[in-house]
Amino acid sequence: MIAGARQRTADATAILVGGGWLGAAVLVGAVVAPAAFAVLPSRTLAGALVGRVLPALFYWGIATGIALAALARGRRSGRWVTTSTVAGLVTAISCGAAQLVVAPRIERVRASIPGTVEELPRGDARRAEFGRLHGASVLWLGVGTIGAALSVAGAFVRVRREP
Repeated sequence: MIAGARQRTADATAILVGGGWLGAAVLVGAVVAPAAFAVLPSRTLAGALVGRVLPALFYWGIATGIALAALARGRRSGRWVTTSTVAGLVTAISCGAAQLVVAPRIERVRASIPGTVEELPRGDARRAEFGRLHGASVLWLGVGTIGAALSVAGAFVRVRREP
């Protein structure tokens, strides 16, 4: 009975932790970023605002993914690797890739540009590289979001299934 209660607590915690980060990720991606680009007077200012928000989101995503994997692993389902464990690790790794690999590269490209990205000619290699890296960052955020959603969904199904 105690083991069952511990497992339900772990699942409920995973729902809260993962759901909180998912809410933040959706808020930033679907509300904050589009709003910044819609209302601020330049894309450079909007990018600077979003660029200040993303590190917090990505670092919390790393922590959330690790917590989700640990909570899933702590269930002791008899299997070494579970879908929820992998999903949590996917969240942590993708957020880590976005923040620790892609973001520094974006900053290096920005530093190599004397003005703004928009001022570069369309065929400029730095503009193309910036666009590619921006796309990679968005992709990693999407992958992390899917991982967290799968982990939360698994915990929710387990909570609903157990008496």
